[in-house]
Amino acid sequence: MPKNDLASCISKFIQYLEVERGASAHTIRAYEKDLKDFCEVCSCGSDRPDSITQVEIRGYVSGLIMNGSSKSTVSRKLASVRSFFSYLYREGRIKLNPARMVPSPKNPKLLPNFLTVDDSFNLVQQPQGIGLRPVRDRAILELLYSSGLRVSELAGLDVDDLNIKEGLVKARGKGKKERIVPVGNKALEALKSYIVERMVYRKSRFYKDGEKALFLSTTGGRLTDRQVRRIVVKYARTAGIEGQIGPHTLRHTFATHLLMGGADLRSIQEMLGHSSLSTTQKYTHLDISHLMQVYDNAHPLSKKDGE
Repeated sequence: MPKNDLASCISKFIQYLEVERGASAHTIRAYEKDLKDFCEVCSCGSDRPDSITQVEIRGYVSGLIMNGSSKSTVSRKLASVRSFFSYLYREGRIKLNPARMVPSPKNPKLLPNFLTVDDSFNLVQQPQGIGLRPVRDRAILELLYSSGLRVSELAGLDVDDLNIKEGLVKARGKGKKERIVPVGNKALEALKSYIVERMVYRKSRFYKDGEKALFLSTTGGRLTDRQVRRIVVKYARTAGIEGQIGPHTLRHTFATHLLMGGADLRSIQEMLGHSSLSTTQKYTHLDISHLMQVYDNAHPLSKKDGE
């Protein structure tokens, strides 16, 4: 008889995410934290998931909002709870799914940040000097802007994933789906310099880890997502770029600049690794004057008579 207490169910769910869904370590940590927080509030003295009601989940959501959590945070936590209970229902561990009809708070549709071309060039040129750290950081910034990788994809790259000769990189996206992405010439030059520094650095020290990892920390291990974010933020501040800037900003910038340069959405979708074209559209932020120019140049009925 399988255990049906909350702790065992959460453990099984996390195992399912890791093994069957191929979720990243970052995603798994987020689910574990969200579900732990939820259970502390909603267990109500019981240790069984089938004792939790829709009313209690609604109360949990209301409590988050009253305590000042942002709508995006509340939506994420509720999504974790929904996924957990959907899993329990599919597995036959509960007869009813109490989270199915709980509505999410409506989020305002905000346009993600992206950089101008000048700011992008300024940012990637910030790391200066020789040695592992500045050369590595330049390669990271160039690759993020050149190929639009997610931070987890970049941190997870192995040396063998990079094909310098062909100008390609193999990225492992959500659900461990692989895709091949082009790498621009500037990024390739930065990566070639970094590979040399990486070889010198590893020969001067002995590390049992980091052998396969493309981007190494100064202690010889694989760079983490958080360390990559810190690198981007550091150089954005050095470049005098205002606002919240991170690796995802460069991903947005990559997509937007490609579209402004004439690339079609389907191609951008493939490079970003999106399963839905509607997701790709959120990464584009062209102003109306640019859209009107594209329309006037492309639509057969947009020209006035005599022109």
